[in-house]
Amino acid sequence: MGVTEDAAGPWLVAGLGNPGPGYAMNRHNVGFMVADLLAERMGGRFKRAAKAQAQVVEGRIGPPGPGSRRVVLVKPMSYMNLSGGPVNALREFYKVPPQRVVAVHDELDIDYGTLRLKLGGGDNGHNGLKSLTGSFGRDYHRVRFGIGRPPGRMQVADYVLKDFSSAERKELDYFVDRAADAVECLVTEGLERAQSAYNS
Repeated sequence: MGVTEDAAGPWLVAGLGNPGPGYAMNRHNVGFMVADLLAERMGGRFKRAAKAQAQVVEGRIGPPGPGSRRVVLVKPMSYMNLSGGPVNALREFYKVPPQRVVAVHDELDIDYGTLRLKLGGGDNGHNGLKSLTGSFGRDYHRVRFGIGRPPGRMQVADYVLKDFSSAERKELDYFVDRAADAVECLVTEGLERAQSAYNS
């Protein structure tokens, strides 16, 4: 029985970002935005985790009945480049194998709003992924939310820590909603089904 079919254990979905209101609308914080929407859909509120520097919500994703899955939503409160410590502490506490961890994060090499789902791979220079991989290996799922490359000569660090532009914000809610749908599909129906539905 594969990980996706094993409904007994929970999934751990980590939205990556930086804590604090100053970062809330940054491109780098789109993982937090998706996690917040998933928590809303689950009818839960993020609370401080006792076991890690993070906020968590426990609940279920998917239709009522046997098709739903237990999920622990996580927002690390350690800043992006140290995300691996809190996520791994909670992964160990809830006994979640890496293959049932989903990281939701911004991705520079994909056009704005485009999604790509995959299992494993490199970190592509993303400090949050680098920290996760350093903590428990690379065999976890990623929901990559495209933010595009910085314009002109703008430094990557400046670009990801800027808020979405006014033009981007017009479609942001739609794209965040679609990313949350992709996470739900991945957890309830498996990677292949989610890739065919949401990879564009």
